[in-house]
Amino acid sequence: MNKFALLQTLVPQQTLSELAGMLAKSEVSYVKKPLIKTFAKAYGIKLDEYDRGSLDDYTSFNDFFTRELKDNARPIDPTPNGIICPADGTVSQLGNIHAQAILQAKGKDYEVGQLLADFDDGQYFADGSFATIYLAPSNYHRVHMPFDGKLIATRYVPGTLFSVNNTTAQHVPDLFARNERLVCVFQTAFGKACVVLVGAMIVAGIECVATGPIKRTPYIQYRTHDLTLAKGDELGRFYLGSTAIIVLPKQAGTAWQDDIAHGSVVMMGQKIGQLS
Repeated sequence: MNKFALLQTLVPQQTLSELAGMLAKSEVSYVKKPLIKTFAKAYGIKLDEYDRGSLDDYTSFNDFFTRELKDNARPIDPTPNGIICPADGTVSQLGNIHAQAILQAKGKDYEVGQLLADFDDGQYFADGSFATIYLAPSNYHRVHMPFDGKLIATRYVPGTLFSVNNTTAQHVPDLFARNERLVCVFQTAFGKACVVLVGAMIVAGIECVATGPIKRTPYIQYRTHDLTLAKGDELGRFYLGSTAIIVLPKQAGTAWQDDIAHGSVVMMGQKIGQLS
């Protein structure tokens, strides 16, 4: 484990995230304004493509961080049976699930059943496919549907809060299956599919359109739903940066785009794959 990853094991991850959450939710002017302006300057964030064009238009840091885009700022690729990218970010990894193993980083795999917190689902998605999208702090932080589907269940899984950047992925075993996450389970025309929203260091929270903000608990929260969502519809959002993982079954026959690979910069709405 390198020094950066080791340091993350020594800091109080939950306490830092809870403190970040308190500050991020504050609507007090002398708290929110310095946070928003400092963050926007540090990450070079411009508001040209966002619905609200002034930093003063946001009621809290969370409101700014989950800022909404202007209409049509991210066109949704209309290709029939196409899979779109669920978020702005960078492709961490994508490809096939080998037996039940998902590639985390070069030489490091983790089990899909562990990620989904369900052994039966691990068997179901064996030899399927996946795409892992990393959202940097400067990115648009709403997550959208990569395909049409009916949300039938969510599982909140408590866990650690390691950073999910490339450096940590290379040095922390089972990173995405250890971190806090929300597993969204869908029924689709090609079978069951999942989108997993993975929390990270100083992430102040995860929200889904079907659940609202998720309250952290030391136990798994199971919920059932009956919510139909179209490709491109908003699914959820992160309060500070993290990762979204698409998990598809073998019968989907997924073919990822040839020009999409580890390190590719992607935008929500662009086509990244094709279902058979």
